[in-house]
Amino acid sequence: MKACACHILVKTQGEADKIKALLDKGENFQQLAKKHSLCPSGKKGGDLGEFKPGQMVKAFDNVVFKKPILEVHGPIKTQFGFHLIKTLYRT
Repeated sequence: MKACACHILVKTQGEADKIKALLDKGENFQQLAKKHSLCPSGKKGGDLGEFKPGQMVKAFDNVVFKKPILEVHGPIKTQFGFHLIKTLYRT
């Protein structure tokens, strides 16, 4: 199994909640990732490309491989911060 996902990584749950609210109002995920994400993937609109189970931390994998695709999930806390995660596809 493989999946492709994008995410927005921020330091606090408060920041993640604010960005999630903007997404819920229809704001563009990629633009918000470029503006706010602390991850280097932010420059690419949060795109992490394709990966397999076990390549990301467990909390991240649980969202990408188990939750509905094309929905924004989160905030999800990991040792890196708080993520908003959108799975684009799974194969």
